[in-house]
Amino acid sequence: MKQNHRLLLHLLVALFVLIPPALFADGPARVACVGDSITYGYGLKDRDHDSYPVWLGRWLGTGYDVRNFGHSGATLLRKGDLPYVQQPEYPNAVGFRPDVVVIMLGTNDSKHRTSESGDKVAENWQHKADYVSDYESLIADFRGANPAVRVYVCYPTPCFPGRWGINDDTIHHEIIPLVHQVAADSNAKVIDLYDAFAGKKDLFPDTVHPNDDGAKLMAADVYTALTGKTAP
Repeated sequence: MKQNHRLLLHLLVALFVLIPPALFADGPARVACVGDSITYGYGLKDRDHDSYPVWLGRWLGTGYDVRNFGHSGATLLRKGDLPYVQQPEYPNAVGFRPDVVVIMLGTNDSKHRTSESGDKVAENWQHKADYVSDYESLIADFRGANPAVRVYVCYPTPCFPGRWGINDDTIHHEIIPLVHQVAADSNAKVIDLYDAFAGKKDLFPDTVHPNDDGAKLMAADVYTALTGKTAP
């Protein structure tokens, strides 16, 4: 059943890529925010009004169509415990044919999980050798749908110190250098959300997810990266 679900997702992506561009009417610039629970807006009082993609769309204005394709718990790694490419947001995001895609994945890839007994029950980062290739494959999917897409890859935000097996040391010392490599290899631009939130523990009440103020600040950083302007 899981294999059939995965095949269906990939068939949907292939269908979207094969649709002629002429079938899409001209309109606002399409911005896809791809990510995990941080993009989704987990823990916010009202994610439909306060998640970072909503703030970004509010500031960009009517000339942009900004959509949230975050999925809680998702990993960039295809061998992770919840791969983004196996979630419904993946074909939806690719099918959106974005003009701009902002990718924020890596937090859940850092997981070193242990059970209450201390026995290791899962470890996403054991597949770290695939991180760069999996990331570049994801970017290639968006470029297959729209060769002119502008790609932004985000350094994950820090954790204080982290929960659910999420490991800040892994994010800082291993994942961020790999995201930097992906950006160089793929001609993508980097948005450094790690340094932007360093020392701002008060914005992460559960040590991983930003609160309302944190989501707004994140949107401001992304807005500046996309426009070169300070957020309103």
